[in-house]
Amino acid sequence: MKALSGARRSSEARPTRDVILDAAERRFAERGFAGVSVREIAADAGLKNQASLYHHFKNKKALYEAVLARGLEPIIEMVAMAQTPGDVADPVLDRMVDYLAARPHLPRLIQRAGLDDTKLLRGTVTKLVAPLYTIGLRVLGGSGAWDPAEIPHLAVGIYHLIFGYFANVGLLEAVLPEDPRSPAALARQGHFLKMAIARLLGSVETQVKRKPARSAAEQ
Repeated sequence: MKALSGARRSSEARPTRDVILDAAERRFAERGFAGVSVREIAADAGLKNQASLYHHFKNKKALYEAVLARGLEPIIEMVAMAQTPGDVADPVLDRMVDYLAARPHLPRLIQRAGLDDTKLLRGTVTKLVAPLYTIGLRVLGGSGAWDPAEIPHLAVGIYHLIFGYFANVGLLEAVLPEDPRSPAALARQGHFLKMAIARLLGSVETQVKRKPARSAAEQ
């Protein structure tokens, strides 16, 4: 009972707008834009009615845009800060893992944003996600490890490498022997990401050296 009272006090202490965004992020991640009503989000946020929500957001689409923007903007900033992509000492990946672990609904929300293929949302998703893609291309292009024509494919692959773990954590819970959200599992995933991306962004010479030797029959 005390824990519940404490949770209520904590919720009441936060700005109403943030409480609404948290409730909307969870709902949109679970069921997508079309599968959620404003009434449900208002109830989850502890509001008396929908009118209270509309005091903070013009409509459901404006709320969705605010939720997606709030989640994506810090990620865009982190990617833009990457000075030495592929360097295991670069702290950006550590920050990214910590951020996604603290926002468990966000990766699935972004995943669903691509699935909600409607005219109503297409412009919104493009406007908010495109900067992440553009900045990612610029950062990866500076590594010099890949041909420019391959950079878009590299960017998509790294995106799935990082976000796929968190977006599919429910599936991982069913097949892994431990909680994929546990500190130990997240630490191993963070280490794996650093090593995998370091190898992907290594110099061309290094990549060539790591290629297995062909047999005489293959030559």
